[in-house]
Amino acid sequence: MHNNLNDIGKLVLRLTLGILILLHGIFKLRHGIDPIQGMVTGMGMPAFVAYGVYAGEVLGPLLLIIGFYARIGAALIAANMLFAFALAHMGELTSLTQNGGWALELQGMFLFTAVALVLMGPGRIGINQR
Repeated sequence: MHNNLNDIGKLVLRLTLGILILLHGIFKLRHGIDPIQGMVTGMGMPAFVAYGVYAGEVLGPLLLIIGFYARIGAALIAANMLFAFALAHMGELTSLTQNGGWALELQGMFLFTAVALVLMGPGRIGINQR
């Protein structure tokens, strides 16, 4: 019973992170990544690097959701979040909100949930448990 609950808990984490990040990816598929290309080139990187957002916000979440090489999917999301921190959120890294919370708590939750899934693995409920 204990292992079943652990597997269900991992499934809940995978689905939550996967769906929430995938929504961002769907938005970018529908509206393009021009703003990200601008941020990437503004930091001196080639514009094609911005296409990595599709790996982190579409491919990674889909891998998590179906449980197929979910650790790789979680790693793609974690890398995507590190890029998001570097490109768009460095000014908020040490900031707090009016209510005392970290200004990047949502992004931090996405990043560290992805890292936890890389470390724990996806559980037995999925296609290949990797």
